[in-house]
Amino acid sequence: MFANKNRLKKEKEFKDVFQKGKGFKNNFLFLKIKKNNLEYNRLGIVVSKKISNKAVVRNQVKRRLREIIKKESEIIKPGWDIVLVAQPGIEKQKFTSLKKEVDKLIKDAFKNN
Repeated sequence: MFANKNRLKKEKEFKDVFQKGKGFKNNFLFLKIKKNNLEYNRLGIVVSKKISNKAVVRNQVKRRLREIIKKESEIIKPGWDIVLVAQPGIEKQKFTSLKKEVDKLIKDAFKNN
């Protein structure tokens, strides 16, 4: 689990990243990043009911994404707000293929920043 300071929780924080951030997309994920002028990163994960009506499935997707991001945190320089939005079809992906997709997405997003 991420510490409280490392999470985006408020609607205003999410809106700010969506409006002012840069977006990157692949098959099952949409990533938005924005500088936050802090010494640490903050993460928000959005998994809507378009993925599944079952909370169990949506929470499983969130847990997988959180675990992958935790392991990728060395690549990401401090000072970013990051929002991952799951797209339909992600719930059917295996953990290893999902990890490859997230790795590629993060490398694309942070290669020039």
